Amino acid sequence: MIRLISLAVMTLIVAAPCAAQGVVDSMRGATPIVDEPKPPPLDNPENKDVKRERSYAMQPPTIPHKIDNYQVDLNTNKCLSCHSRSRAAQTQAVAVSVSHYMDRDGNFLAEVSPRRYFCEQCHVVQMDAKPLVDNTFQDVDVLLQGSRSPQKSGKKK
Repeated sequence: MIRLISLAVMTLIVAAPCAAQGVVDSMRGATPIVDEPKPPPLDNPENKDVKRERSYAMQPPTIPHKIDNYQVDLNTNKCLSCHSRSRAAQTQAVAVSVSHYMDRDGNFLAEVSPRRYFCEQCHVVQMDAKPLVDNTFQDVDVLLQGSRSPQKSGKKK
């Protein structure tokens, strides 16, 4: 118990200068914690109705159209007016995956599972936006292709 209290006190002593200044260097810059900077305006979402290639297995597809003013709450899910299995053929929309009709134990349900009902938990509108941080992400196919090249595998041409 005494060790726990000592550890807490030491943490406060070390963190106190940073907290006293109220500045944390993060993606939002060296902005005082109490200040809430105005976020940059969102770009217009793409509205091309063209599916994007996915970057990795099991990646949720992005939404290729605007969803401004779509109501998705406990009573209504606007997405299902086109993407439900019963309406997809008529609307020519991609039907919701069968995985969305399964509960956490793998049992199939007659309706979309409550844990998959709020689409924007996983699916986002497509935007041609610059990444917030630089990264070197490569699709698994690119990685596999690179590992098979003669130079990487040690084989001579």
